Amino acid sequence: MKAWVYREYGGVEVLQLESDLPVPEITDDQVLIKVVAASLNPVDFKRRLGLFKATDSPLPIVPGFDVAGVVVRVGSGVRNLKEGDEVYGDIIEKAFENPKQIGSLAEYTAAEEKLLALKPNNLDFVEAASLPLALETAYEGLERAGFSEGKSILVLGGAGGVGSLVIQLAKHVFGASRIAATASTLKLELVKSLGADLAIDYTKKNFEDLDTKFDLVYDAVGERDRATKALKEGGSVVVIDPKDFTFVLTSSGEFLRKVDSYLKSGKVKAVLDPKGPFPFDKVKDAFSYLETNRAIGKVVIYPIP
Repeated sequence: MKAWVYREYGGVEVLQLESDLPVPEITDDQVLIKVVAASLNPVDFKRRLGLFKATDSPLPIVPGFDVAGVVVRVGSGVRNLKEGDEVYGDIIEKAFENPKQIGSLAEYTAAEEKLLALKPNNLDFVEAASLPLALETAYEGLERAGFSEGKSILVLGGAGGVGSLVIQLAKHVFGASRIAATASTLKLELVKSLGADLAIDYTKKNFEDLDTKFDLVYDAVGERDRATKALKEGGSVVVIDPKDFTFVLTSSGEFLRKVDSYLKSGKVKAVLDPKGPFPFDKVKDAFSYLETNRAIGKVVIYPIP
């Protein structure tokens, strides 16, 4: 099969497109997926840079956490999936503890049944591939913080992959009373369209100077020290820090099933960067773009041959 591989840690230059990798074998609890689309996450390039090589699987590595595709083979212990099912998920259960060697930037990948969910019929493969890791991170962060109906939230980085979903989940799933979000000038309308009551242009205004304080600050950009200044007394902060691994989710198809009805109703939508999707042979370009930290929503690779 064709796959993107790196055999040493480093920048985008270590990525190589290879065409003769063996198709992965599956264990009893896994399915083999014909990959249709995959998305990139910051954790992908942190891993490639070697930031958690002490607990990484051995090189060479096929990168990619998020996948959307079609089940083509089923392990003997799989109960709820069958050949032909269209599925999506984050196929690496624990990002920093011996993650899979073969990720989703390949024609085929193997994943445990428990990490996958059926793709909602109203989503195409590109939309589905964009969601799992960011959606699970957004959901789990809100859940762990005890966010609930009637509470207010400030989202730092509201136009990013995680932040764009935090806004939607806070509004439609958790019942936020008020949502504010930071974004650059060109992205203010986007965060309003996702459900923010107040869009703050971080190039012109410091969010911590607002008169309003919040029950929760969901920090998707790594501004922990400033974030605490925007809290009400007794409030809490969730930090997804690009330079740190403060909050590490465990992947599970259960989170995707929890929001299935919101995805099907269109209340929670995929947010895709307008530069994408990037074709399979342009994965290096896609990574270079993601690493500028200017992407809107998610960067997706499609089609995968």
